[in-house]
Amino acid sequence: MADDDLDKLYWAQPDAFTAERTRLSAAAKQRGDAATAKRISAARKPTTAAWIVNRLVLGDKDARQRLADLGDRLREAHATMDGDSIRELSAEQHRLVAELARAAFAAADVRNPSSAVRDDVTGTLQAAIADPDVAARLGRLANAEQWSGFGAFGDATPVLTATRAGTAKTKPQPKPPRDDTAERQAALAAAERGKAEADGVLSERQAELVAARQRRDEALASLRSAERDLNSAENRYDKAKQASRIAAESVKEAKAQLKRA
Repeated sequence: MADDDLDKLYWAQPDAFTAERTRLSAAAKQRGDAATAKRISAARKPTTAAWIVNRLVLGDKDARQRLADLGDRLREAHATMDGDSIRELSAEQHRLVAELARAAFAAADVRNPSSAVRDDVTGTLQAAIADPDVAARLGRLANAEQWSGFGAFGDATPVLTATRAGTAKTKPQPKPPRDDTAERQAALAAAERGKAEADGVLSERQAELVAARQRRDEALASLRSAERDLNSAENRYDKAKQASRIAAESVKEAKAQLKRA
């Protein structure tokens, strides 16, 4: 029952959250469910971005699992320093975040989100991929989450150790040649992580560009419609002004005829 009530609470519009929390808590107390009433009373009102993501997850039960599954695969790819998999999964990550962000705004009926809200929503989805704890909290978020990339995954750098053999006092053994293969692999993995993060930023900037162009086109369409309305209003005004002048002349002529009679 507690989960059902919390689903109802976090589904509610942000401006209705407080009233809904009071109602659900009172209902839980009335039926004798003190534990549920306490959980509901402790629930924090979500920000707009957090509510949008919560609404997505509450309406689409597969969304959380898709984010978590992709996160698992990315962590495995980074841990094994699999560059090809990292690139493929990073591209999949950008597509999934863009898809779910669009679905989230549609589910919340938010048609023209601000750039800050858009960034917070995409950042939260990215964070859910990167952090299983964030993915588990989806649907109950009070604030947007931040994503810092997959730099923490697969970062364990192999430590090279050398065992020094016993040496004669008169002639030390030569040191073995240095094997820097592990260092080169670590450098490659770091470069690929940097590329994945840069691609993530590029994807977000592209989404912002598309949204900005759409807002511009809508604004231009509104401007053209307003200009047509203005031209139509001016024409009607000119006609009314002319009709008023003609009517005034008719009144003047009628008065003159009456005076002559």
